[in-house]
Amino acid sequence: MKALPLVAGLLAAAASAIAFAHTPYLAPNEFSPRPGATLALDASFAETFFVPDAAFDGSAFFVIGPDGKQRAIEDVRTLKRHTVAEFQLPNSAGTYRFSTGPRLGARFRTWEINGKRESSRDADAKIPAGAKVISDFQSLTRADTYVTAGSPDRTALAALGKGLELVTIDHPNDLYVGERFRFVVQHDGKPLAKQPVEITEAVWHSDRKPQVIQLVTDAQGQATFDLKQAGAWIALTRYRTPAPAGAAAPEYSHSSTLTFRVLGL
Repeated sequence: MKALPLVAGLLAAAASAIAFAHTPYLAPNEFSPRPGATLALDASFAETFFVPDAAFDGSAFFVIGPDGKQRAIEDVRTLKRHTVAEFQLPNSAGTYRFSTGPRLGARFRTWEINGKRESSRDADAKIPAGAKVISDFQSLTRADTYVTAGSPDRTALAALGKGLELVTIDHPNDLYVGERFRFVVQHDGKPLAKQPVEITEAVWHSDRKPQVIQLVTDAQGQATFDLKQAGAWIALTRYRTPAPAGAAAPEYSHSSTLTFRVLGL
């Protein structure tokens, strides 16, 4: 694969840059199913939500129930453009957290030589001798969503304390126009101050440009989204860290998304 010229400097942007690649999402067919229902979840990488472009593969899907226990989702089927997971809810009421689990993805490298910048996601591509390496990282992504069967509770909202997370303060299945949605961005359990978050409206097809709202967390890692319009939304944040010893690249570029719904009054 030949190295491609860097377009608009996206891959060489700072660690806080939001849009350098397709965004992962996990979307349930229902946010308020009845207890005992079989839930279907769609997972993909996309530019328009929820229009799948590439399947979310290579990870272990799981669910955390009202009892706080984490369980693997066994019925997961990967197709060409998306991955479909099915899970039968217990007959008890409560809130469930669904997750794709972390997925290690492509390695991205950007370098400069003779005054020009080039980039490649081909792991076998050779960086020319004498080139200055601008960035070298591997993607690590996870997508989450919540559903509530019957009455909501907060057990499944607890932070995992590992990786990049959007930890909700207001219940994600109890959001209404005119209110607000507060959450904290954390990495390995520690809040991230001044962390960019991008919230995108789901328009379900590509013939209308979605609303995109840019937020930045405060000193405590908290961000607030004012709920002005009903519908489904995707919150995205990205964060780079040094990769562990033995990793394919020196850095990980973490991406975490949360799909949620806002109801009208």
